[in-house]
Amino acid sequence: MGYRLIAEAAMLLHFAFLCYVVFGGFLAWWRAAAFWPHLGFAAYALGIVTIEWPCPLTALEDWGRTRAGQEGLPTGFIDHYLTGVIYPEEHVLTARFVMAGVVGASWAGAAVLAARRRAAAGPPTPRAGVNKP
Repeated sequence: MGYRLIAEAAMLLHFAFLCYVVFGGFLAWWRAAAFWPHLGFAAYALGIVTIEWPCPLTALEDWGRTRAGQEGLPTGFIDHYLTGVIYPEEHVLTARFVMAGVVGASWAGAAVLAARRRAAAGPPTPRAGVNKP
C-alpha cells in the first residue's frame, strides 16, 4: 500500500509541476519575484522535452508502481497520461507550442506590468548620505 501511495503522490506532483510550468508565469503578474522560480522550472521542463533529461518524478512513480505490483509506466508521464487523452497523438508538437505560447504570454504580461509599476513609482529617490561630496 505504501508504494502505491508513493506512486500516486508522484503522479499528483507531476500534474502540479506541469500546471506550474504552463501557468506559473501568471503568478509574476501578482508578485514580480515569482518570475525567477518559474524561469527555473520552465527551463528544466524545456530540457526534459528537448534534451530528454530524465524526470525524477517519472522514475519515482514507475518505481512505486512496480514495487506495488502494478505495471510501470510503459512510456513517459506525458505520453502515458496526456498524449491521446488531452490532445491527439499527432498533435504533440502543436500542444508543446501552445504551452510555450502560454508561458511566453505570461512572461510578456509580467514584463508589461513590471514596467507599469516602475513608471508609476517614479524615479528612485536618493538615499541619505549617498552621492554627497
